[in-house]
Amino acid sequence: MSASTPSTAPDFLHVAAGVIRDADGCILITRRPDHLHQGGLWEFPGGKLEPGESPDEALARELQEELGIRPGPMQPLIRVPWQYADRHVLLDVWEVEGFSGRPEPREGQQLARVPPSALREHDFPPADRPVLDALELPHHCLVTPPPGSDVGAFLARLEQALASGVRLLILRAHGLAQAAYLDLLERVAALKTRHDFLLHGYGDPRWLAAAGADGRHLRAAELANAVCEALPCSASCHGAAELQAAVRCGVRFALLSPVRPTRTHPQAEALGWGAFRALADSVPLPVYALGGLGADDLELARRHGAQGVAAMRAFWPGPVA
Repeated sequence: MSASTPSTAPDFLHVAAGVIRDADGCILITRRPDHLHQGGLWEFPGGKLEPGESPDEALARELQEELGIRPGPMQPLIRVPWQYADRHVLLDVWEVEGFSGRPEPREGQQLARVPPSALREHDFPPADRPVLDALELPHHCLVTPPPGSDVGAFLARLEQALASGVRLLILRAHGLAQAAYLDLLERVAALKTRHDFLLHGYGDPRWLAAAGADGRHLRAAELANAVCEALPCSASCHGAAELQAAVRCGVRFALLSPVRPTRTHPQAEALGWGAFRALADSVPLPVYALGGLGADDLELARRHGAQGVAAMRAFWPGPVA
């Protein structure tokens, strides 16, 4: 897509697109002919909804028309509101596990089978960047509890969490002085030699990068002036204004809370799933649901537009003060 700003207007063109995996785990992408609008760019197959169609119905029809295939099981991945130079678009993206039929381009487009790790080697429209982020991010995010005085015990607990499958963590230790925090961050980053995970921390991006962090996590109060250039960013948000500020900063993903009442912030009014869905759908980035949730809430969260679930107590293998 030629424009680079998200759309929040109600008058939009609704488009369904599919991230289609074949039996080998590769993803099908198509390249539009050069003479067409957005020609030469790669995209996830799909097309606009016809009157009365649901997104999954439209996607199934488009895949038959474009590639001659019938999709297997489908699950929503992300909604991306975006603005072209001449129109507003809502990109409704679904993950498609397998298909029947032999995929063949029927509309003059080029077809490619690409391993997920090679997707960013292809030139996609800007509106597809949140889709690429959503594909790379896991569905669980651990926000760590305070490390306390026994850092060795904290690291042992953390390694248990990583061994259980945690692949994204935000190292939250607000009570530590800067030097102590960076030392802890370096020790956590050293666990990457044994575990595959993304690590986001707090503070100056230069210090975070030197300590081995993959990204910088922004508090809501930092969103007004932050610039996400030296490191990818994530952000904590609590409503529409903060989510829009996160988009302007260029964050890769956000944590939106509280979905339910929490022990740590009992005075905060819970959003509920309806409000969460509306807020998550309003911004072009993956959004994790946070607040009073656990691993058992993942399916519910994804049905309401979440990238996944973020939590402290639910993913920490031990008591939390």
